[in-house]
Amino acid sequence: MTKYTDTGKKDTRSGFGAGLLEAGQADSRVVALTADLKGSLKMDAFAAAFPERFIQCGIAEANMVGVAAGLAITGKIPFIGSFAEFVTGRVYDQIRQEVAYGRTNVKIASSHAGITLGEDGATHQTMEDVALMRALPGMTVLCPCDYNQTKAATLAAAKWDGPVYLRFGRPSVPNFTPEDQVFEIGKAYVMNEGKDVTVFAMGHMVWEALQATEALEAEGISVEVVNVASVKPLDEETILASACKSGKVVVAEEHNSAGGLGELIAGLLARRAPMPVEFVNGGDVFGQTGTPAELMAAYGLNAESIACAVKRAIKR
Repeated sequence: MTKYTDTGKKDTRSGFGAGLLEAGQADSRVVALTADLKGSLKMDAFAAAFPERFIQCGIAEANMVGVAAGLAITGKIPFIGSFAEFVTGRVYDQIRQEVAYGRTNVKIASSHAGITLGEDGATHQTMEDVALMRALPGMTVLCPCDYNQTKAATLAAAKWDGPVYLRFGRPSVPNFTPEDQVFEIGKAYVMNEGKDVTVFAMGHMVWEALQATEALEAEGISVEVVNVASVKPLDEETILASACKSGKVVVAEEHNSAGGLGELIAGLLARRAPMPVEFVNGGDVFGQTGTPAELMAAYGLNAESIACAVKRAIKR
């Protein structure tokens, strides 16, 4: 079993901030826009380094999308940043018409995603954003798992030709992937090799899957863990190879059951390699107020739930 070490908890939004600054240093076409959330999106360093390339749009997300689309048409590489709920649900029509339909080169930086936004409650949390974004033709959807991978994914997004939805979060979480990694859009990462069950996970759930794997290994259950950081485009061949090796699958995501990674992988397997699939997700409900840890436990988004799902898959 591959052992991963938490090198120190960091918030993934800070990984975005570090990646944005580095992308700006590497390419003068990179610009950043935010809807009154510069600090929350960790855009401060970029704004200080490149004030002429930073635009504070105020609480006007729809206008921000339109400005970014216009900048992209002129050859700029705009990153727009806000809470996941506000930069998807509030402005879905603008993203559909001005970014996806026109295939403008806008990068949507989506912070405070999922249930781990915590105490701000259901109105600010979103567990539906991946479903919304992956439904848009031509939209790339990325969900990295820690600080290091979020930084790398931001750099990759800046170089990618076309619209990108980049999802990350607020809480400090384990940082365990390589600091010098190069993120490949369209690639799934096999984190741990196993033969009994394959767990596909994205975002914060990757670390939980690795923790579940350690406990299951002690019980003699061999689990393969695959980090699906690129939700769209999906690395179908890696996913199929891993799933077919074990013949049993669990999908874990900090997202609702409808339209997320679980349904995406289940659909792929239904078409090409039918097999038992178990799901660990937020179900069909809205969020609520609580600390991130309390909510992850309440919604069953943790290592214990993944281990139980693995055992259910084995029984099937």
